[in-house]
Amino acid sequence: MRLKLIIAYDGRPFFGWQSQTGGQTVQDYLETALAKICGTRIVLHGSGRTDAGVHALAQCAHADTEHSRLKPAAWVLALNAHLPREIRVLKCTEAKPGFHARFDAKGKIYTYRIWNHPVHSPFEQGRSWHLPGPLDLAQLTASAAQLTGTHDYAAFAANRGKREDDTVRTVHRIDLSKRGSLITLTFEGNGFLYKMVRLMTGTLIRCAQHRDELGDEDNLAAVANNDNRTGQLLLRDGTTGVGSLQRGACRGNSVTRSMGWLCATGL
Repeated sequence: MRLKLIIAYDGRPFFGWQSQTGGQTVQDYLETALAKICGTRIVLHGSGRTDAGVHALAQCAHADTEHSRLKPAAWVLALNAHLPREIRVLKCTEAKPGFHARFDAKGKIYTYRIWNHPVHSPFEQGRSWHLPGPLDLAQLTASAAQLTGTHDYAAFAANRGKREDDTVRTVHRIDLSKRGSLITLTFEGNGFLYKMVRLMTGTLIRCAQHRDELGDEDNLAAVANNDNRTGQLLLRDGTTGVGSLQRGACRGNSVTRSMGWLCATGL
């Protein structure tokens, strides 16, 4: 039986999603929980990877198991009983034949939360980037429009030891919303490079501070390269993958909070 899981987590204690030596990742904890229930190692496949410290609202993953005595709904209770409180399985269903959490994803959504006030709210610690100074939101919106579309985003990829084979991505939208002191940037695209959202956010903030401007497309790479320092220094507290949109998914879901992955398969 192939299980489809919807998972939420507070990413601060973990070294990201993907399994690695040391075991302090979200995937490692979930696979350990599966092994305790099934008595054998079960490999979990996620719809994508999140970096260290990045949160998730509803990340999609799947796993194959012959442990058929549990109904899908019972897996939620069983898995959560073996998981740290920062990771929760929200929903479990039996996947359709051939379903794959990664390859059936049509796109991904990330958000970045910014607290724009002289004092950082204690309730936003670890969940937003504190920027006390003024920001030109009209300029930020205009600059965001220039970063949408299909481009080579190599300049917005952090170096993790090897060059990406393909750095062309399509960013469908970058939306800005403001509620009080909280500014939320939402990025939707067919995929994102390593730390691409963080670096794009750094560039947009520099534009909103009138420290840089985006000219024609030829100038984007130069500006991004100049702003790599800003992107690298951004607190990961604000970065959030909001979700993978799955083929055949119900599109009636809504996002009211910006932290995490949102799977359009629903909660």
